[in-house]
Amino acid sequence: MMKGFRRFFIYLTILLIVSISLLIIVAGSTRYVQIDTIQLNGVVETVKENWGNLDAIDGSRFDTDFLVFGSSNERLFSSSEEAFKDIKVPLDAVREGMVTMSVSDGEVFLGTVVFPNPTKVAINRTIKRLVVVTIITILVMIISYITFIYFINKNIIKPFNRMKEFAGYIAQGRLDEPLLIEQNNIFGVFTESFDIMREELKAARERETELKMKEKELVASLSHDLKTPVTGIKAICGVLSVKAQDEYTKAKVENIEQKTEEISTLLNDLLASALDDLGEMNVRLTEETSDVLSKLVEEHDIHNKVKAGEIPDCILKIDRSRMSQVIGNIINNSYKYANTNIDITYSFSGAFLEMTLRDYGEGVNPDEIGFLTNKFYRGKNNTAGKEGSGLGLYISSELMKKMGGQLICILEKKGFSVMLQIPLA
Repeated sequence: MMKGFRRFFIYLTILLIVSISLLIIVAGSTRYVQIDTIQLNGVVETVKENWGNLDAIDGSRFDTDFLVFGSSNERLFSSSEEAFKDIKVPLDAVREGMVTMSVSDGEVFLGTVVFPNPTKVAINRTIKRLVVVTIITILVMIISYITFIYFINKNIIKPFNRMKEFAGYIAQGRLDEPLLIEQNNIFGVFTESFDIMREELKAARERETELKMKEKELVASLSHDLKTPVTGIKAICGVLSVKAQDEYTKAKVENIEQKTEEISTLLNDLLASALDDLGEMNVRLTEETSDVLSKLVEEHDIHNKVKAGEIPDCILKIDRSRMSQVIGNIINNSYKYANTNIDITYSFSGAFLEMTLRDYGEGVNPDEIGFLTNKFYRGKNNTAGKEGSGLGLYISSELMKKMGGQLICILEKKGFSVMLQIPLA
């Protein structure tokens, strides 16, 4: 590529030197030309001999052009109209520096013969040559520069723009689009290195994605495997609570059961989050009667804080286990952060049954309401010193969406509400 640039500039330099040399040679070729008096006298004698019939004169016999005026300064003959186009009278010829000679027959003045100034003719001829050489030089220079601009555009500007566009693709994370490598542009080697970097970034991203997938699969596997011993602990707690005789033992068993329920909820959230990341958080919709909601609430209301209103009779289209997970998350959040009674009301809204769960704690800050269903987000009120992952409302919201419904957080004057829009069958 650099050799091409050097060749081009050497070519331009040679062209300039040759052009200047030609101009100097052409300009220096102009010399003072002496008047050939013998030839001029011969023309005058020929004119005199043929004065009565000037048209019979063959002007091509002579090496010079000439113009004949009569005694009254009228034009009688011209061997070249081009050479004397501006000469109307002999005085014009004198002003132009031309040679004039009179034609006489004895004492009788017949007229005047005008000849071009040979030096001026030579100068004019040289000027014409200079103009031609200059025009040719300019044309060659223009063509050369157009070629150079095309060369620059093809081998520098376009490859640079492609690299700029390619850098934008990399910044956007589009690593599947290769950069075309051209051997004849100045960025050839750099372009190849840039494309190798793209391939390395793509490979690194694929490795990172693979590691993340394995990590999520591990979390999902552990969450699933840990549910079995937790379920066993809950079962044992149930047996112990029946067999315990003293209040102290019952209180401890109840405390263990409560912590086990919290662990179970956390494991469910971790498993659901991992499955969601893996694209495997599936729901299986079935038709259920609305009274299933009261059963699900009862399962999770281990502290008997829920006061539920009457449930309208209807058919719901839900995944029962996923709905249980949603309701359990909301009730457990209320236990953990509000620790007040929970009121549940039901109403119809279009194609949904709206289930609103409200507690009477401190609630959340107004500017946080839009972030509560974000992954790993935890509100600022009442969260200090309390265990939590910030997954509960996120998982619940995602599950409601997958079931065709919606979870809406509502800030009350006193307390906090979560509305579940449950699709009707």
